[in-house]
Amino acid sequence: MNIRQWLILQRHWLAYCLMLIAFCISSCTATKSSFHPTQKYSSAQLLHDYEVYEDVLKNHHPSLYWYTPADSMRFYFAEGRKQLTDSLTEPQFRKVLAWVTAKINCGHTTLRSSKKWSKFADTAKVGNMFPLTMKIWNNSGLAQDEKMVVTANLHRRDSIFKRGTEILSINGIKRKHLVDTMFEYISTDGYNTTHKYQTLSNRGNFGSLYTMLYGLPDKYEIEWLDSTGQKNTNIILPYRPAADTPTQRGTRTFRQTMPKPTKQQLKEMRLNAIRLLQIDSTNKTAMMNLGSFAKGYQLKKFFHNSFKTLQQNKVGHLIIDLRSNGGGSVSNSTLITKYLINKKFKLADSLFATATKSVYRKHINSHFWNGLFYTFFTKKKGDGMRHFGYYERHYFTPKKKNHFNGKVYILTGGNSFSASTLLASALIKQDNVTVVGEETGGGAYGNSAWLIPDVTLPNTGVRCRLPLFRLVIDKTVPKIGKGVQPEVPSMPTVELIKKNTDYKVQKVMELIDSDKVKNIP
Repeated sequence: MNIRQWLILQRHWLAYCLMLIAFCISSCTATKSSFHPTQKYSSAQLLHDYEVYEDVLKNHHPSLYWYTPADSMRFYFAEGRKQLTDSLTEPQFRKVLAWVTAKINCGHTTLRSSKKWSKFADTAKVGNMFPLTMKIWNNSGLAQDEKMVVTANLHRRDSIFKRGTEILSINGIKRKHLVDTMFEYISTDGYNTTHKYQTLSNRGNFGSLYTMLYGLPDKYEIEWLDSTGQKNTNIILPYRPAADTPTQRGTRTFRQTMPKPTKQQLKEMRLNAIRLLQIDSTNKTAMMNLGSFAKGYQLKKFFHNSFKTLQQNKVGHLIIDLRSNGGGSVSNSTLITKYLINKKFKLADSLFATATKSVYRKHINSHFWNGLFYTFFTKKKGDGMRHFGYYERHYFTPKKKNHFNGKVYILTGGNSFSASTLLASALIKQDNVTVVGEETGGGAYGNSAWLIPDVTLPNTGVRCRLPLFRLVIDKTVPKIGKGVQPEVPSMPTVELIKKNTDYKVQKVMELIDSDKVKNIP
C-alpha cells in the first residue's frame, strides 16, 4: 500500500467515524427529546424497579418496622406489587410507591420524580389547575370537628369561594373521605396527623393530590356553608393560566415601573425570606423568623449578629418562629440551642445505621462516600448496628457570650420538622421557654434521617429518599408516634382563617402582655 492509498483509506475511516459519532449524537438527542409525560413502562420494568425499591428499604432503612409491624409492611409491599400487572406512566407508578411509602410512617422517606420528568415539568406549559388552596385541621380528633376552609382562590374575581368559605364536599365526595384518602399518600413521623393536615394546607398540595387521585375534571361541584350555616352547591371551573395572562401592554408598563433588583438586593431578599430578626425596641421584644436550618443561608453569622443585637437592645422577650422550618443542618439547630439553653445537652440518646453494603449500591446516591462515613465515624456494637457514638456521648455546652436569658416563645406547627424538632425538644423543659402553637410535624421520640441519599430506580428513574440513621432524641419520651406538644395550644378556627389572623403570634403577644402585668421583664 502506497502513501496515497493509505491517505485515502484514512480519509474514508475518518469519514466513517464522523458519521458514527453523528449517528450516536442524533440517537441520544432523539432519545432525550422522545420523552413524553404519557410514556408508559412495561409491567416487567415496573416490577424490576419495585424489587429494587423494596429490597433497598428492607436492607437499609433503619426504622422500616419502627411504627409498622413487619407483617403489615409485607402486606403493603404485596398490595403495591399487585398494582403493577399492566404498564403505567411515571406518575401512575409514583402513586403506587407513595401509598406504600406512607405506610412506613417515616417523614423523611419520600418520593421524587425522575430527573427527566422534572426537566419536562420545568419547561412544560402549565395546564389547567385545581383552583383552590385549603386550610384543613381537626382540633379535637373527632370526625365531626374536621374543617376544610378556602384560603386562596386562583379565580380572583370569584365572589363565592372567598377566604374563609367552609367546604363540605367536592364532586360528591365528602371532605372526611377526601382527607382520609389523601392521608394514605402522605409520609409522616409515626402517627402524627398534624403534619399531614399541614401538608394538605400548604399552597398547591391539596390540588396536586386531588388531581393525582381523582384526575382533572371539566368542573368542580362544591358543597359549602354560607354565613348562616346553610348548605349551598356551586360550580367552579379549573384555573386556566393562559386565560389569565396579562396583556403585553400591561406587562410592558409593569416592567417599566418596577426596576430590576440588583444581585445584592436579590441575595438579601433570598436570605431574609429564610431568616430575619425584627426588634420592637420600645417594648423590648424581638421576632426571629427561621424558615430553615439548611446550609447556604449564612446562619452562623446571622445567629452571632442577632444575639449580639438582642443584648445591645436589652430585649427581654424573644419569639422564634419555626412554623415553616422543615429542618436542615443539625449543626445550625445545635448552634442556636447553645445561645438559648441553660445547661449542657446532647442531641441523641442513640444514633445508628443498619447495613452498610448493598448489591444495589449503583442505585444509591453517594453510596461510596456514605461507606467512608460509616468506616470513620461509626462503630459496630453488640446489637449489630453501626452507632455514631460521638453524638450518643457528647454533651454540648451553652454559649456564654451573648447568651439570651430572657423569655423565649417558640412557635411550632405541622411544618416544624426534623432539626427544628430537635430545638423544640431541647428547650421545652426550660423555665424561661414556652412552646406555643400546634404539635410539631417531627417526632418527639426520634426520627430516621441524618444521611439521606436518593435511591434512583433503574427503569423509571423515580427517586426515593432513603434515611440511613435512626435517631432517638429522648428515650424518656413515650414512643407513641407524636410530635412535640405545645405548652400553650393556639389552634385555627373558621373565623380566624376568614380574618387572616396570625393567631399564634396573637397568642404570644397576649402572653407577653401578661408577663409585663406581672412585672416580668
